[in-house]
Amino acid sequence: MITHNDDAFQELKKSVSQEFEKQYGMAPFWMASAPSRVNLIGEHIDYCDGFVLPLAINRHIIIAAAPNGTSQANLVSTLFPDEPAIVMLDETPVMGVPKWANYIRGVLDGFRLKDFWPLPGFDAVIHSDIPLGAGLASSAAIEVAVATLIEGLLGIEINPKNKALLCQRAEQKFAGVPCGIMDQFASVFAEKDHVVLIDCRSQQAQTIPLADTTVEVIIADTKIQHELSDGSYANRRKQTEIALLILGKDSWREVTMADLDAAKGEMSEVVFRRGRHVITEIERTQKAAMAIARGKMDVVGGLMQASHESLRDDFEVSCKELDVMVEGAWAIGEAGGVLGSRMTGGGFGGSTVTLARTDQAEAVMEEMSRHYKEVTGIEPHIFATRAVGGTHLDES
Repeated sequence: MITHNDDAFQELKKSVSQEFEKQYGMAPFWMASAPSRVNLIGEHIDYCDGFVLPLAINRHIIIAAAPNGTSQANLVSTLFPDEPAIVMLDETPVMGVPKWANYIRGVLDGFRLKDFWPLPGFDAVIHSDIPLGAGLASSAAIEVAVATLIEGLLGIEINPKNKALLCQRAEQKFAGVPCGIMDQFASVFAEKDHVVLIDCRSQQAQTIPLADTTVEVIIADTKIQHELSDGSYANRRKQTEIALLILGKDSWREVTMADLDAAKGEMSEVVFRRGRHVITEIERTQKAAMAIARGKMDVVGGLMQASHESLRDDFEVSCKELDVMVEGAWAIGEAGGVLGSRMTGGGFGGSTVTLARTDQAEAVMEEMSRHYKEVTGIEPHIFATRAVGGTHLDES
């Protein structure tokens, strides 16, 4: 049974609060949370001045924290309970071990650059129910949750855009991933029952209501994990930069297919295909935003299919398991409740996103799971979500 209420989230916060009391012998003073995201469409174009169209999902990072009167941050992760971390807040943060704490070190370093340093010491317990390696931006969620916590610690509010950019810088510098702005912007700007249209050139975010309330978003984790810092992501980004340099343009927003076709002889076939994906995906994302605002989710579904085909063939960031999951959803078709399906996230594994009619979503998930396991032998993790709100801070 698909349910959409805050009970599970509140229970999650309660358990994190109890874990904090167990670790530190007192109740937390702050509870900071930030959602992960799924991107409906607009993949691998956030770093190409494109448009992206994510929504926040009902999977979160939650941090319980309290001041400790020292000059250090004591960090415990429920995912890595045997790897606690200590960050000295009167020293410049540097990458180190445990590796999971580098995202936090990166955000702390961002506050150092904004003249809020040194920060007062605090104790924290960090918990996540976001599937790791699923392409759902767990790293951005922890960055945004930490930034929101530090706002509470300092008694300030940072401009939302600046907060998202601070978190993006943390991932680039401390995790080695040359990411665009989508993940952090989605976690900061998300609203319940809205998608977030992000213009990655102007760095402006606009929320768009999901006019059709009969549609469910299904996320299917293939259980094939990817590591975006292994060079595959950076390689694709470099290829788009090469194409733009050959075209002699300042931005992909100034490039048409006619421009790309005219320059085809000056670039390799691979670089040409990377550019074709960028141009067509920017157009698809704009069309999808307009269709969502008008409640035309069947149109969005068709654009999602075209997006997957482009990511598979032109950008080459899909993989066998993603294709099996997507093609299984396509085979169910509109009669079975599926409007569209595509890979989502950086690729090379991770998750797919599927639009389905709410009254048929349970059956869709069962069939997707059956098909995927039959072909791959892997038991997937599939769940349904609606769009949830963005980062939040509670004080006791």
